[in-house]
Amino acid sequence: MQCGLLGEKLGHSYSPRIHRELADYDYALYEKAPAELEAFIREGAWHGLNVTIPYKKTVIPLCDALSDTARTIGSVNTLLRREDGTIFGDNTDAFGFETLLRQTLPGSIAGNKALVLGTGGASVTVCAVLRAHGAEVVPISRNGENNYQNLDRHADAKILVNTTPLGMYPKNGVSPVELCSFPGLEAVLDVVYNPKRTALLLQAEARGIPCAGGLTMLVAQAKRASEIFQGRALPDSEIARITALLDASMQNIILIGMPGCGKSTVGALLAQRLGRPCAEADREIEREAGMSIPRIFELEGEAGFRRRETAVLAALGKESHTVIATGGGCVTRAENYPLLHQNGRLVWLTRPVGELARKGRPLSENADLGAMYARRAPLYAQFADFTVENTGTPEETARAVLEALG
Repeated sequence: MQCGLLGEKLGHSYSPRIHRELADYDYALYEKAPAELEAFIREGAWHGLNVTIPYKKTVIPLCDALSDTARTIGSVNTLLRREDGTIFGDNTDAFGFETLLRQTLPGSIAGNKALVLGTGGASVTVCAVLRAHGAEVVPISRNGENNYQNLDRHADAKILVNTTPLGMYPKNGVSPVELCSFPGLEAVLDVVYNPKRTALLLQAEARGIPCAGGLTMLVAQAKRASEIFQGRALPDSEIARITALLDASMQNIILIGMPGCGKSTVGALLAQRLGRPCAEADREIEREAGMSIPRIFELEGEAGFRRRETAVLAALGKESHTVIATGGGCVTRAENYPLLHQNGRLVWLTRPVGELARKGRPLSENADLGAMYARRAPLYAQFADFTVENTGTPEETARAVLEALG
């Protein structure tokens, strides 16, 4: 059985991996120009297809039959070639968003105002699901009646969903709105899944608002599509299993801690063991600057070094599936936290102050490390998701990190 993802420009996609977890059929990526679309759909050697931008509406006239969901929404993201050769179109994105919504807001949303940012294909599906649950849905566009200039009229919104690509990799750090304008929000959802935490979701997290990115939606819609391809039901538990698997793989592992606590050594071991790239923030700073860190301190002082460090962490924090060893003082700038947290799990490596290496470290070589630790320990604690002692061998510490991460 041959299945795949159909689009104009696909780039990297997680869909093949998701479908490999769901079944044993072949799943390929099909990049097709608009002029190739009809011939491929009618004559291509495929059994089932997922359809993505920009063809979710274009394929509708090529379908011999549509599901009620696809017909109501006016968007198709799943195609099945039936035994008689006819083509059936469905919309599994609706099930995907429904799953994400229920996971984040399990109670009733009937009567709640829901703002949906964007008016593209994803927005149409999201709006349909929210309306089916009785929400008062308000799509927000750039130039429509409800737009980004008059959001103040919707300060009473309870739910906010971003269906635009704003904040998506590689243009991380951009948010379509400021959440302080909506004091009564009870949920914030973002269909973007890379990074795990967009700038919008980081705002929600900081305000204590229940929030979630689009990875669950991606996996759930794939599970429903796979059921259509195979003609059999799959357990809903597959959604949580595969989402957790992807989430752990996609997120960076970020080591923080005092200078000389062993972040570089342990990071290299973790990367080797997991088959991931490894990046050292200090080495990246030296490469970008074209000089050593002691020389940077000599010419630019600590303030200049910290500016360079934040720029490097902004670039490294965008990555996925990478082990990152940070400099010991990265926690001294609060703006570094969202850069690392957006797509990473932060592990604080601890080591007794008397065992910390000093050589070649401008701030710690002749410093009172006890006093430095006293200042920084609360900051490490604020940044960290996990704490691991590095008092044994590097191999033992690497194993302990993996156990902490689950």
